[in-house]
Amino acid sequence: MSTSAERQLGDRIARMLYRDPDYIDDPVLGEYVQGIWQRLMAGARQRGELPPELDERFAWDVVLGRDRSVNAFALPGGYMGVHLGLVAVVSSEDELASVLAHELSHVTQRHIVRIISRQGNQAPWLIGAMILGALAASSNPGAASAMIVGGQAAAVQGQLNFSRDMEREADRVGYSVMTQAGFDPRGFVGMFEKLQQANRFNDTGAFPYLRSHPLTTERIADMQARQQLQTRPDPLQLTMAHAMLAARARMLANPEVDSLRAALLQAQATTVAPMSPAQQAGVMYAAVLAAMGLREYEQAQRWLERLQAVVRSDERAAYQARLLDAELALAAADPRRASTLLQAAAPDAGLAVTRPVLFLRARAWTQSGQAREAAERLQVWLASRPRDAQAWQLLSAAYVAQGQTLRAVRAEAEVHAARLDYVAARDRLRAAQELARQGTGVDHVEASIIDTRSRQIDLLLREQALER
Repeated sequence: MSTSAERQLGDRIARMLYRDPDYIDDPVLGEYVQGIWQRLMAGARQRGELPPELDERFAWDVVLGRDRSVNAFALPGGYMGVHLGLVAVVSSEDELASVLAHELSHVTQRHIVRIISRQGNQAPWLIGAMILGALAASSNPGAASAMIVGGQAAAVQGQLNFSRDMEREADRVGYSVMTQAGFDPRGFVGMFEKLQQANRFNDTGAFPYLRSHPLTTERIADMQARQQLQTRPDPLQLTMAHAMLAARARMLANPEVDSLRAALLQAQATTVAPMSPAQQAGVMYAAVLAAMGLREYEQAQRWLERLQAVVRSDERAAYQARLLDAELALAAADPRRASTLLQAAAPDAGLAVTRPVLFLRARAWTQSGQAREAAERLQVWLASRPRDAQAWQLLSAAYVAQGQTLRAVRAEAEVHAARLDYVAARDRLRAAQELARQGTGVDHVEASIIDTRSRQIDLLLREQALER
């Protein structure tokens, strides 16, 4: 299978993942995972594990899923899936890096395409259907069975799992990439032990796709033997920043009222239960999110103040607390306070800000009557990141606030295009074209852009039809 065909298959699967109700684009967690991912990508390039052709043609996109199971998976075309349950259970960014490095190595070593190529008699759409059905199995086995097409597809599903030799190769290459990227290799052993325990509970037996084979003592021992060359015998320590982000993953994965109440009760118990500062930070962070979810903003503010007192001396943790403070201000309908807090997070008020800061700022500006400022900043961001769907959503909201309906509809179309849903994108662009024909005083430059994008989307749809 060529790299182009593999990317097309990956796009087809990703298109369905973006539509899944469990898909989540959380800027805060996304920034954390992407920071690890980009370091691993750089390490793979330095080691020569990432050929330029794959680097250029593949998506290299990490998709977060609102799923409490401990899981991550590689897909064709450079897509990577990470469940929030995995982020919630790891004890350090090194453990999370070990999983991402392992999955990254499956892609760079072309394990996926090598397995699919063995099934040369299976049409790509059939393989894609099997993959999608398998990914649904963990949360809804009934839906998974419906998505896996026919008895023949189910019969070959077991052959799509990685072989043990491929798992060992992904371990070896992933270990090297992880250490090249500057992560602590002890994260590999710690993560293996967690996955070995989690595997007893997560495995439903319903068409597991490209799942690692049950973790053996041989693989754990191999990682331990590699680490004997390291001179770092002490265990990895939980950091405040990671504890806070793990708490965020837990709360976003399970936003039910009972879960929110339980988080508040746990926080109240911190006054009597002995905990490290990092553990306290995680519990208090969860309490703020829980109180926000229950719309108890005064209680959320009290927990936030306690959290800020704990994390004040830790720069990374203090940054996360400031973002949370801005989120709370926006939830409590105080956008001006949120804007002031975010100004402190990026005092130069420039454009080189992080994604969470920019997006929170855009919301604050739009809500406080400064939608033009939000639109200008988002346009600059999108100029180099045209596939950022959430940025397009925020831009659409900013245009609506300014009464620029035509631009808002075009931005809505770009949201769908960024998520590879070209049918929905075409519909919104046609709606924009109709608006342009009916309106007076139309921005002709914007109308021209809409016509051009409409032709481009039509071409992409024709290509998709040919793929089938």
